[in-house]
Amino acid sequence: MRIIGGGLAGAEAAWQAASRGVHVVLHEMRPVQPTPVHKTDRLAELVCSNSFRGDKLDNAVGLLKEEMRRLGSLVMRAADRARVPAGAALAVDREVFASAVTEAITSHPRITVVRGEVPGLPAAEPGHPVIVATGPLTSASLSADIARFVGSEHLSFYDAISPIVLAETLDMSKVFRASRWGRSLGPDESDGDYLNCPLTKDEYDRFYEALVSAESATVHDFDKATFFEGCLPIEVMAHRGRDTLRFGPMKPVGLADPATGRRPYAVAQLRQDNIAGDHWSLVGFQTQLKWGEQARVLRLIPGLEQAEFVRFGMVHRNTYINGPTVLRPTWQTRRDPALFFAGQVSGVEGYVESAASGLLAGINAARFAAGETPVEAPRTTAIGALAYYVSHADARYYQPTNITFGIMPALDAAPRDKGRRKALVAERALADLAAWMDAAHLVPAEALHA
Repeated sequence: MRIIGGGLAGAEAAWQAASRGVHVVLHEMRPVQPTPVHKTDRLAELVCSNSFRGDKLDNAVGLLKEEMRRLGSLVMRAADRARVPAGAALAVDREVFASAVTEAITSHPRITVVRGEVPGLPAAEPGHPVIVATGPLTSASLSADIARFVGSEHLSFYDAISPIVLAETLDMSKVFRASRWGRSLGPDESDGDYLNCPLTKDEYDRFYEALVSAESATVHDFDKATFFEGCLPIEVMAHRGRDTLRFGPMKPVGLADPATGRRPYAVAQLRQDNIAGDHWSLVGFQTQLKWGEQARVLRLIPGLEQAEFVRFGMVHRNTYINGPTVLRPTWQTRRDPALFFAGQVSGVEGYVESAASGLLAGINAARFAAGETPVEAPRTTAIGALAYYVSHADARYYQPTNITFGIMPALDAAPRDKGRRKALVAERALADLAAWMDAAHLVPAEALHA
């Protein structure tokens, strides 16, 4: 089996397939062929953020993570080990996480990692499936070949990543530590897991005016960029209205400034980016501003006046296919059952969703290689609902999607209470997952290594 791409989806797919006895050749073009945003040659390097988002069963991505853990996900095992404080979310130390995944993959006796670009789609055939998991930064030559395969359904959009600042350069006399509504997973829950920079109305207005008048970097290749709604640059959000940021990444709800005892007018939050705690990323502040403009505008935020930036935000091109016209719920292509797509190139959005697609693609490619029938996860599970949505959504308006409870089937008798309703959906999902695994004789990957 060949897997193209050593990101979250490709690494997870390789782990799942190799755990089931299949010999895998995993192609990763870095460092032979670099990308505009990756910094290392490690597999599963995180670029946009260090957050895997919510980690409780009261949200869909938390449910998806739990399902993946029960299926023996390598990505989730590495993420749990690399965890850093992030309130009710799962955030990781990027270096520790990528190193853990890389070590697991490169030390596996049935996985061979080959460095270098794969310029075109390899021929997929019975017994030798191919998984394309090249991520959002698919090389130009391979993108062109994918476009030839899928025709006009080959699409692209732009994504932006947030800046990271050096902790010691923050003015802690203006910054307070807290998690919204006091939700914390750290060892001292009274402290909170986020650093918060409170803004008064005048400070927010000054920041807003500077932001909407700042100069953006040129977006390559296209005059008009199309951004995924879930990852809009802050300046794009700001141009939608003066208060858009105050209802988005700068919302002050659930926080009280200890200096005043009141809720601030707006808040910029920072999340710990590594275990050492010396790097902090601005939450939701993905941007395409020129670097000099970023420094000028962001230093208008109280507490960031002298901030040193470890990494500035930037824009990069994301490439993805129109899943509903190309894919089956097994992550196989409709046109060629020996060819699979997984990860962001398949039309999912988010770290967890990318890894989840790789997990199922790896399981099904292993089954295909063994002459067995690929399996569809139940729609009542988060992992199954995601696969169904990607392969059945309205192709005319398709955008990469995150997992939400909204794409899962409703309960037959749903209670009015929203919290209780979510709990029952999660309970049903985990029960159906267990029954499906038993019926399909799916053993968690980690158990296969025991």
